[in-house]
Amino acid sequence: MANRILIVDDAAFMRMMIRDILTKNGFEVVGEAQDGAQAVEKFKELRPDLITMDITMPEMDGIAALKEIKKLEPNAKVIMCSAMGQQAMVIDAIQAGAKDFIVKPFQSDRVIEAINKTLGL
Repeated sequence: MANRILIVDDAAFMRMMIRDILTKNGFEVVGEAQDGAQAVEKFKELRPDLITMDITMPEMDGIAALKEIKKLEPNAKVIMCSAMGQQAMVIDAIQAGAKDFIVKPFQSDRVIEAINKTLGL
């Protein structure tokens, strides 16, 4: 069975890029969210195996969403996505329970490597 992934990013273009990388590599994208609040709702509804989460988003940022998701499911697997120069936020994300982070602009091999490592594939 393909691993089920939820993509969270406020930019539709970024969600499309990640979806493309994942589907080409045999993963199933079960949903997308454009902000942290939506991410928490989609997580409850879909129970994905893994979430890719942007850090900087309107409504609720990725770190706040990560903390909410970890309250619901302590074993949730979340990989944070950030632009260059957000090292402090990346550290916050790891401390909040993120399993890994990938830097934008995405390199498909790095995305797949992070996902495979996080899922133990």
